Amino acid sequence: MNKSIYLCGFMGCGKSYIGRLLAEQKGMPFVDLDSYIVEKDGRSIPEIFEQSGEPFFRQLEAECLKELEGGYVVATGGGTLINENTAEYANAHGITVFLDAEFELCYERIKYDTNRPLVMNNTKEQLREIFEKRRGIYEKHSRITVKATGAEEATVENINSLLLLI
Repeated sequence: MNKSIYLCGFMGCGKSYIGRLLAEQKGMPFVDLDSYIVEKDGRSIPEIFEQSGEPFFRQLEAECLKELEGGYVVATGGGTLINENTAEYANAHGITVFLDAEFELCYERIKYDTNRPLVMNNTKEQLREIFEKRRGIYEKHSRITVKATGAEEATVENINSLLLLI
């Protein structure tokens, strides 16, 4: 496959883990967009947010996504597709897959993660509001939606089955 596969969904839905499994099965390189940004910028994500702000981070995120065109499995950041232009780019140059996980599953995975500025700066209730708002955006901008229940191997099988239909 020469198109990239962009996995999207809320923080903690399993994009990185599922992305690695999917990439291995498809024989494609895997890139975690957040790790790519850190490597390129030389600062951690909390440092980027603190020193340059979220708008700068979102711009950097969009630029980095565009560098990963053509045959990658990309685990996007939880907020990557909230930018309309970034979402349109991903859909024009690849296949966007929404990993639809329940909030409680995501929250249990991220609640103590100090590398996530939104987690550190928001209450559980505020995170739930962000989750609900973003869920509609992910649904709107994804060609494929797959339930992500915590059974990662089954989720990868579902993705592969749906990719055959495109």
